[in-house]
Amino acid sequence: MLWVALAPFGAAALAPTLVHKLGAKAGWILAIVPAALFLGYASMIPEVSHGATLRAGVDWAPALGIRYAQLIDGLSLTFALLVTGIGTFIVVYAGGYLKGHHHQGRFLSFLLLFMGAMLGLVVADDLISLFVFYELTSITSFLLIGFDHTREPARRAAVQALVITGGGGLALLAGLILMRMVSGETSVAGLLASPDVLREAPAYTAIFILVCLGAFTKSAQVPFHSWLPNAMEAPTPVSAYLHSATMVKAGVFVLMRFAPTLDDTALWHTVLPLFGGATFLTGVILGIRQTDLKQILAYTTVASLGLLVMLTGLGTQYAVAGAVAYLFAHALFKGGLFMVAGCIDHETGTRDIRLLGGLAGKMPVTFVAALLGCLSMAGLPPMIGFVAKEVMYDGVWQIGGVSVATIVAVAGNALMFCIALSLLLPFFKKPGEMPKKPHEGYPSLWLGPIVLGGVALGSALMLETTVHALIGPMTGAVLGEAVELHLHLWPTGLYPPVVLTLVTVGAGLVLFALYTVVRGGVGAALDAIGWGPDRGFDQLLGALIGLCVRVTHLVQPGLMQRYVTTTFVLLAIALLAPIAIDGLPALSLPSDLSEPQYFVVIASAIAGLWIVIIAKSRLVAIVSLGVQGVMVALIFMLYGAPDLSFTQFMVETLSVIILALVMTQLDLEIEDHRLKGHMIKDATIALACGLGFAIVLYGVVQQPLDLRLSDFYMTYAYDIAHGRNVVNVILVDFRALDTLGEIAVVMAAGLAILALLRLGPLARSEPSDSTMTATRKASSGEVTS
Repeated sequence: MLWVALAPFGAAALAPTLVHKLGAKAGWILAIVPAALFLGYASMIPEVSHGATLRAGVDWAPALGIRYAQLIDGLSLTFALLVTGIGTFIVVYAGGYLKGHHHQGRFLSFLLLFMGAMLGLVVADDLISLFVFYELTSITSFLLIGFDHTREPARRAAVQALVITGGGGLALLAGLILMRMVSGETSVAGLLASPDVLREAPAYTAIFILVCLGAFTKSAQVPFHSWLPNAMEAPTPVSAYLHSATMVKAGVFVLMRFAPTLDDTALWHTVLPLFGGATFLTGVILGIRQTDLKQILAYTTVASLGLLVMLTGLGTQYAVAGAVAYLFAHALFKGGLFMVAGCIDHETGTRDIRLLGGLAGKMPVTFVAALLGCLSMAGLPPMIGFVAKEVMYDGVWQIGGVSVATIVAVAGNALMFCIALSLLLPFFKKPGEMPKKPHEGYPSLWLGPIVLGGVALGSALMLETTVHALIGPMTGAVLGEAVELHLHLWPTGLYPPVVLTLVTVGAGLVLFALYTVVRGGVGAALDAIGWGPDRGFDQLLGALIGLCVRVTHLVQPGLMQRYVTTTFVLLAIALLAPIAIDGLPALSLPSDLSEPQYFVVIASAIAGLWIVIIAKSRLVAIVSLGVQGVMVALIFMLYGAPDLSFTQFMVETLSVIILALVMTQLDLEIEDHRLKGHMIKDATIALACGLGFAIVLYGVVQQPLDLRLSDFYMTYAYDIAHGRNVVNVILVDFRALDTLGEIAVVMAAGLAILALLRLGPLARSEPSDSTMTATRKASSGEVTS
């Protein structure tokens, strides 16, 4: 399965062509890829359920110690089955939902790219490749959320998701790098084999915070949760797949993956339950006020993610088993309910529960799918959601009876129960004014919800098989040790979890009876508060943009002289600061400077430099500046480097000629009028740079010369390149690409100069106000670019 797991990327490349040829039927063809992958991973269940861990990999970037490697255990296998299994029905669903859309091929391509990224993430063994796929899920989700890029809300939602999840991904990268540095391991399996290495490391706190930032942003934990409801601007297949079953659980996956190496600390057992519990309650409270089906499901997804983080943080066997069971149940019922919401929207033209009604008779298959999903979401038998709720209650009760975690779990689940019942209102209550006459949709629209609802029912009825194949191995992978779970569908007595379930159902029924009042009260309270993280994101982004504008105006004012001055001031500081700190290096003048030829060359260079300084004409200054280059060419000649001397002479001659030609084409005064203060400032900067360069170069040339590279060129110039001119061999063979780049730069510069020369002299006209302003700036030393 190593290379087969990359099949979704290949399918993504074929999607536009298939849609062009087959239309909406392409969804059925493309769904074969995830279906085949699902069967492949399902064949591994017997081995993994008996405790086996499967690994395979190849070198990706050997110099960096990065491998494309897979680790298949209970955790990764369950996620892989969810990604490919639900993904199969999502691809089929997308084919029907976007039937006739002119960009359907592109959409399916993005969807399959995301599938490949998510699958690569959950089975990754190498730490860095795990991050690569982690970030790839953010990039592909950005493309999917912003699919309808002509609408501003979709563009904003896509940017918000990318900024928040991408920023968290960078934090995760830092955490993974710290893990490698602390443990010396490059693979997940290596870390899991030595679980105490990270916990006992001084950098544990930093690693924990960075991993949590990456996980919390991706899994929409408070205060990073606002991106997920806004992502409902995406088409419904995206919501059903990314924002319920797969991507949003990537953060939970990361926490579960590294739980054996990071848990069993006070930090773990405090931070995760705190943020998870707050997110759980926030999600259900914000969800109960919504009237849009997708928004209701989005906020309950936020709540469910918080519940998963809270249970993972509690860390007991049954708390983790509850998290695993609920993760499985949530993927089934929420993926199905999102697709149901899309069916309703597709066939009625609205998702507003205040307008919807009477759909049970008009859309019977969709109603059955919705009923199965809502029963599991409410935690009622005989659905897998009921089993998950019983196990989580067992887990939180073991923490300490009636604890804060228990109260949060009961209160949140009661609100979730109420919301689940409200999702059935469109099928029973009196309908309002719906834009379209409701009717049952295409089979591609209701197939997925029906199958997922059936799996939620069947997995509970065959609970022993489900526990043995999926829940048990995944729980063991999260805890880092083999576990033996005994779960039951039907209660065998009135023990605490059963009592908590009865309290939850009772409270949920009361809340549903007062649903309109509760929704109105929550809405009024939130309106009174006003501010929230979503508005805070806009304020933060606005402040960041404002800061960028101010910094840009400060460092990019459009004044060329200021740019040049800043550049050389920083250069002088870079050269002289180390000398000021460490002191002057031991310097001694070359002994051959007293010889006449060297004296003449140096004197000529100094004379040319002095003429540059005192020259009134720009052309005189340019020609005098060329004297410096000619003297350098003579120095090369005197030291026995004729090739280098000839090259320097040609470059200097061409530079002077081209610069003189360009200057004559510019509409500039013959003389450069500058204030005395500006001249003193420029002279000081020039002297500082020259002094710094002189000291550094003298220090460098007095170091022992390492001739290994020279000897290499001398030895192999003829044997390898078959050339006797070593300089030419270096340029043409050993540094061929570098030389090609230099040629390209020179050619580009030549073309630019040619363009300037072809412009001809600028036409003189009466000076305008802007021209006079620019002239005054030039006379004061501020030349605009």
